Amino acid sequence: MGQSGSTASRTASSSSTVRKPTSPATMDPAFTDGPDHSSDLPDECLALVFQLLSSGDRNRCSLVCRRWLSVDAQSRHRLSLDARAALAAAAPAIFARFDSVTKLALKCARRADSIGDEALALISSRCPNLIRLKLRACREVTEAGMAALARNCSGLKKLSCGSCTFGAKGIDTVLRGCPLLEEISIKRLRGLPDASGEQIGPGVAVNSLRSVCLKELHNGQCFGPLIAGAPNLKTLKLLHCSGDWDRLLEEMAKKATGIVEIHLEKLQVTDRGLYGVSACLDLETLHLVKTPECTDIGLAAVAEKCRLLRKIHIDGWRTNRIGDEGLMAVARRCPNLQELVLIGVNPTSLSLGMIAGNCKNLERLALCGSETFGDAEMSCIAAKCGALKKLCIKGCPVSDQGMEAIAEGCPNLVKIKVKKCRGVTLEGADWLRACRETLAVNVEVVAPVKIEDGSMSDDGMMESGMRDQIAGLVEQIAAVDLPSSNDGRPSHWKNRAMFMSRRNFFTAFRRWGGGGGAGGGSSRNLHHM
Repeated sequence: MGQSGSTASRTASSSSTVRKPTSPATMDPAFTDGPDHSSDLPDECLALVFQLLSSGDRNRCSLVCRRWLSVDAQSRHRLSLDARAALAAAAPAIFARFDSVTKLALKCARRADSIGDEALALISSRCPNLIRLKLRACREVTEAGMAALARNCSGLKKLSCGSCTFGAKGIDTVLRGCPLLEEISIKRLRGLPDASGEQIGPGVAVNSLRSVCLKELHNGQCFGPLIAGAPNLKTLKLLHCSGDWDRLLEEMAKKATGIVEIHLEKLQVTDRGLYGVSACLDLETLHLVKTPECTDIGLAAVAEKCRLLRKIHIDGWRTNRIGDEGLMAVARRCPNLQELVLIGVNPTSLSLGMIAGNCKNLERLALCGSETFGDAEMSCIAAKCGALKKLCIKGCPVSDQGMEAIAEGCPNLVKIKVKKCRGVTLEGADWLRACRETLAVNVEVVAPVKIEDGSMSDDGMMESGMRDQIAGLVEQIAAVDLPSSNDGRPSHWKNRAMFMSRRNFFTAFRRWGGGGGAGGGSSRNLHHM
């Protein structure tokens, strides 16, 4: 039930209007006649009703009477405010009304001046019960403001920072002053030290920390002591951070053995790092997204020891370094697998058959951009995945024949989604819907490429009239009086411009027309799909 920044600012700037509801004498008699039935409701029940309303409806309800204004304010536990510099003046009025806030978001526009240390200190002092804080683009806040936050809100449990500039010291101050901190998310934080600089430790939050998310950081390795020193860490997400992460993953696995979820995305990590991850025996969720140095060997090492895996997402980035061998290891060692997402990976019936046969609880399967997943693999899934509930196929060489196999298999399938598979037609989708009326079928076919007939001959070449017009246009461009050098001869760039104009025009139209060769055949094939 958050309140938008603009709404909060208007509320603060016109507090006299909010605190003085409309007089009964000026209200419509239709709304004033008769008893006030809401007076029979206790404040707690009225607050529950308000929680079911949108933020705008709650604002309007707060104008009805003083009691509704007070109940609304006391039951508002979540606020989202525009964190521009002007908020500093409006903050006292806002938090005088909303004095029970426990979840707060302060977001500033990218190019606007944000609140500073004084404003953050004031806001944190008015929210002593704050347990969740989100800071976005608060570039004027320094480590002094974060120190005030840690002093005033020692019960903070979740901190999320994005595009801020208070650096490592600001984060370290919170870790040392908030012993109950459970989740921390850092994105695009400026002011981090270099590889040999200051390290960020867990502080007093060493035993309470459960989740760490680092995204788009230049030197995220400075959080190494924080990650490796939290023995009760359950979730680790490292997304698009520079540097080598193998060593840190090895150190983390030695202490945080109870971790259950790991996300590695666009990261420099190799099989060595996956060997370290394999020491987390309670691991249930693994995401390997665009980590091109990870291979079947690393995935097999994880599957060998982490036998509680339930969710695996792999984006192979079309490197073909993870395939049947790694997936067969998963099939042999991870019988509890429930969700498998493969992007840019090329499995065959060999590995998919083993997964379908050994992972009896597989409920969700998605394949995208797989060059080897065709009708045969579709039939294998239909025949063996009896527990499958959701199937998503995108950009794979599947045809209507594969869709027919689904009609007879996967008895528990609830939804199938097929996108950009050239062999699947709308007729095939309609046939599947008719066969299985309870199945939700979502099919997006590849749109055919249409070519205008007026400018093309039967053999795919441009008509002679069109060629004459293009040639005339090129000659006009070549005849333009371009500047000359001092000795009267045409300058070098004039000659080059004449040459490039001719070449670009004819090259573009040759590709468009197909040139009577392979290009023309390709265009005709697209037209008939």
